[in-house]
Amino acid sequence: MDRTDPITQITYRSGPYDVKGYLCRPAGVHPEIARKWPALVYCRGGIRSVGKVRLEWVRAFAARGFVVLAPSYRGNEGGGGTDEFGGADCEDTCAAARLLRDLPFVDSTRVSVMGFSRGSVNAFRTAILEPWIHRLVLWGGVSDLADTYDERPDLRRMLRRILKGAPNQVPAAYRERSAVWHAASIPCPTLLVHGTADVQVAISHSLKLRKALLAAGRPVDWHLYEGYGHHLPDLVFDAVVDRWLEWISSE
Repeated sequence: MDRTDPITQITYRSGPYDVKGYLCRPAGVHPEIARKWPALVYCRGGIRSVGKVRLEWVRAFAARGFVVLAPSYRGNEGGGGTDEFGGADCEDTCAAARLLRDLPFVDSTRVSVMGFSRGSVNAFRTAILEPWIHRLVLWGGVSDLADTYDERPDLRRMLRRILKGAPNQVPAAYRERSAVWHAASIPCPTLLVHGTADVQVAISHSLKLRKALLAAGRPVDWHLYEGYGHHLPDLVFDAVVDRWLEWISSE
């Protein structure tokens, strides 16, 4: 990595493992400066080498005034353990949130979590396991993993391998990773961001989760983007990020 790059790859402890992640501070952040900055845990999508941490996203979030930590998840990039697609690897995102909270230049009351695609599984579980989390953003997020199994034949073999079976065989493993079954337990405000033409994670995932959150009396907002898919053109991406980071920053 270029020495001038503001991103640092770090190794941190998560349960019994040393795992990898990427840390980035906004320009001008120094431990000796009294100002406290908001922070963001960015939960990547995919698994293993598919959907790796997007370093350009880390830079974009930090450039907008957030201290960012993006876990690679256990078993990836030289980290110990095995990526479980939102199982025990959720400790990696919880540990990342606690690490951010304890940095001297971070406002410990404004540590939020954003999950993209599969990362939404890690993100919602982190918000439940760490109830002090400020806000939760689920972007193009999986909310019902059994639906993903039905909708994505290309992922079925991987899901059966990691979760030890199909949804009808191990329903508890799929429900554990599905926010729609845990909406009442999400303690912080939630924002759902989704393109209506997303074919990788259907818009129905956000619709179902919004319905579940409302039924549970939990605070929820959403930003829908008509005609856009899972990934966005650069100019649209910038506007979308500006909007949801502004939502995080609002009181």
